[in-house]
Amino acid sequence: QLVESGGGLVQAGGSLRLSCAASGRTFSIRTMGWFRQGPGKEREFVAAITWSGDDTKYAYSVKGRFTISRDNAKNTTDLQMNSLKPEDTAVYYCAADGRTYTRLTDDRRAYKHWGQGTPVTVSP
Repeated sequence: QLVESGGGLVQAGGSLRLSCAASGRTFSIRTMGWFRQGPGKEREFVAAITWSGDDTKYAYSVKGRFTISRDNAKNTTDLQMNSLKPEDTAVYYCAADGRTYTRLTDDRRAYKHWGQGTPVTVSP
């Protein structure tokens, strides 16, 4: 089970930190990712981190502004979002790769475990 928290309303230029708490499965040995789905848009990749935390990948639109991290001892994966823009408005989803001990992927099809999402709204 994956549960996201930390979403909310923020002004452009502000920051938010999303957190994903995992329980019930071996998430500490899975690549974890964040995806988002804006109004009327497809769900898109935002960031991913390997099971060991030694590598990360970001969508071009968030690179340099967002940082993904994980704490396997606490079974959490966070997304620090800085310099937020109105176009970052979306529901943000935490996801876990269906496989274990794999490298990074931004392919949504590889992620088999999903949270319910947390909404983020960035006002102009």
